[in-house]
Amino acid sequence: MGIATDIILLIVAAFACGVLLQKLGQPLILGYIAAGFLLGPHSGGLTVSNTQDIELLSEIGVALLLFALGLEFSLKDLKPVKKIALIGAPIQMVLTILLGWSIGSAMGLSWTHSMWLGGLISLSSTMVILKTLMNQGWLGTLSSKVMVGILIVQDLAVVPLMIILPSMSDPGAGLAALGVAALKAAGFLLCMILLGTRLLPLLMAYIARLGSRELFLLAITAIGLGVGYVTHLVGLSFAFGAFVAGMVLSESDFGHQALGDIIPLRDLFGLLFFASVGMLLDPIFLVNHYKQVLLLFLVVGVGKGVIFAVLARLFRYGNVIPLAVGLGMFQIGEFSFVLAKVGLSTGSIDRELYSLVLTTAILTMALTPLISGQTARLYKLKKRWFDHEALDTHNIPRTGLHGHAVIAGGGKNGLQVAQALRNVGASSVVVEIDHRKLEAYRNEGFPVVYGDAMHDVVLDAAGISDARLLVVTTPDMVAAREIVVHARRANGSIEVLAKASDPGFLPVFEEIGVSGVVLPEFESGLEMVRQALLQYRVPVSEVQQQVESMRCEMFSPFLRSLEGYNTLRQLSGAERQFELHWVFLQEDSRLAGCSLRDADVRNRSGASVVAVLRGGEPITNPEASFRFEAGDHVAIIGTEQAHRGFLELAAVGESSDGS
Repeated sequence: MGIATDIILLIVAAFACGVLLQKLGQPLILGYIAAGFLLGPHSGGLTVSNTQDIELLSEIGVALLLFALGLEFSLKDLKPVKKIALIGAPIQMVLTILLGWSIGSAMGLSWTHSMWLGGLISLSSTMVILKTLMNQGWLGTLSSKVMVGILIVQDLAVVPLMIILPSMSDPGAGLAALGVAALKAAGFLLCMILLGTRLLPLLMAYIARLGSRELFLLAITAIGLGVGYVTHLVGLSFAFGAFVAGMVLSESDFGHQALGDIIPLRDLFGLLFFASVGMLLDPIFLVNHYKQVLLLFLVVGVGKGVIFAVLARLFRYGNVIPLAVGLGMFQIGEFSFVLAKVGLSTGSIDRELYSLVLTTAILTMALTPLISGQTARLYKLKKRWFDHEALDTHNIPRTGLHGHAVIAGGGKNGLQVAQALRNVGASSVVVEIDHRKLEAYRNEGFPVVYGDAMHDVVLDAAGISDARLLVVTTPDMVAAREIVVHARRANGSIEVLAKASDPGFLPVFEEIGVSGVVLPEFESGLEMVRQALLQYRVPVSEVQQQVESMRCEMFSPFLRSLEGYNTLRQLSGAERQFELHWVFLQEDSRLAGCSLRDADVRNRSGASVVAVLRGGEPITNPEASFRFEAGDHVAIIGTEQAHRGFLELAAVGESSDGS
């Protein structure tokens, strides 16, 4: 099968290695690299038949990585830490490039290879850092915001580095080549801004109107790769064009949908890219050059860590932030692999330098969780607990909140709950990890805490110990369970309302003490049942009874403990005893011409006449002498049995409820 067999082997191996590395707390990309190594030419085992074909396919992965990066890019993400991100990150990269140049010169490398070494080690790993921050519960602290802001600028810097570094490999070209490359890039950007911002939204709107999701996915893939190919034809980086296409498309109304659709494709081809990186990992090189690898690891780790820590301090970030940033961002990033592949394919660097950087990068990535995890211990020398670092909070009263609701997760559901509680005068605080949603809540005046509710420090900032209610809006069972367990540990009397994606999760929620559960799919199914029965003119009371019976059967373990819900059911049942019905009197109705007294409606049917609509004019509480006429709409209240009795009394062939 050729290339098809190779791809199948890589995907299966990547899955197995990914599961193993995930269990060990490592990022998935290390699993992909391990899969590539196991199936590569240096492992001595089962080997893919043609590594060159995989490397060619991996170029699509690079383009899609940068295309998705362009779709995700937003200046709003840099706003909280804009100074250190927009000014500090470029300074850090320049200083790290100089550090790499110094290391390369000391190792006897040429000046161009030394500059390449500096460029490769100047980038940190977005994937590894975000995974580490989430696992350690720091995502939401100010130090994590500083790291994320710097990472965004670093990722963007990959694009100009792809243009500048290959041009430096030709000493005869000098500044002229760099100037030409810069002019080409500027011209391309100008064309994309002028044409892309006008044509792409029109094209996407047309595709969206066709109503085919497959065609929409094909369109955004064609845009990302097609624009990248155009840039390749004019002498620029294929990946650079894909990034610009994503950045332009992100400003349209279809940016979020495009990103959501392209991510699975990006991840699949990204797997091939990182696997192709692993294929080039040579254990013999590591054995023969272990001193160089260890030396580069120590110098890069310490050097980058010091640069980050000093910059954080210079930009007036104190407490634990310089230490956290230095220990968290010392590694060499995944986009360094992208840059290194460009250098290898253009002949700018040799295989030995590539292997040296690759091996060192993998080592730094693997050790990041361990080294970053020492931040708290080291900070204890100055302050007792690192967890006291203030989280980013807004609109929380100085006196704190008491008896409030903690809403874990924003989005539409969280906003609806927060607004409803505000309308009845109850207080709430929203815990949100998405910065854009957090800004929306803050602007609406809702108390918000930026962070992951799965961690104690974030729930503490939301005042979980004094809260009355916890509302968990995430459908992720693992995350929801973690949040509830932490909340119960801090506040044993708190009531919990959670959302579940599957009925099979209900026993788990019951076990951990969740008070009420909402199943969105089940509730939408009940609404479809209700509307279907109404189409068959089933009485409203019977429809309601059936819907409530289905709900009670599903949620019986939870509803028994909800006194308020049972009271509402009882009131609803009592209300059905007095349900209002409208009955139309036809020409042959036996009530036509009869007075209310003569008809004796109350005694003969059990229904009570409360109003009559005649000629568009309402007659409320008619007197006993009132006479019915054909064409009247009579409003009665009573049970379903009383309703049927009135229909028989009036000899009406058809009736209309609520008409």
